[in-house]
Amino acid sequence: MTVIEKARELGAMIQQDERYSAYYAAKAENDNDEALQNMISEFNMKRMQLNSEMSKTERDDKKLSELDEAIKALYSDIMANEHMAKYTEAKNAMDALLAQINMIITYSANGEDPMTCPSEEASCSGSCSTCGSCH
Repeated sequence: MTVIEKARELGAMIQQDERYSAYYAAKAENDNDEALQNMISEFNMKRMQLNSEMSKTERDDKKLSELDEAIKALYSDIMANEHMAKYTEAKNAMDALLAQINMIITYSANGEDPMTCPSEEASCSGSCSTCGSCH
């Protein structure tokens, strides 16, 4: 079996993982939430308006402030939406899984033992004298 064939097998295993299923279910709920999608569209439109206003040589500070406040309010509403909260949680779990997989592959490609190399980033305390995780 080739490395690419094993990668495809790993891809299939990822798709069988509960984190993958939860992520795609949450994504579908997000995509089907019309109110949420409208808020996201409005948020993006306001952000484009803010960028446009900021690029002008003569800026309207009042308009900038109003757009900034509107963007903050929309962001808060978007993040408070139950589907967005579920999606964010599921996406974070999926991202963590992919980061673990990537770390094992990277360490292995750098000569580490795939069975014992770390699968998660070690948090750095700032003291190198007690740490062996930096390479």
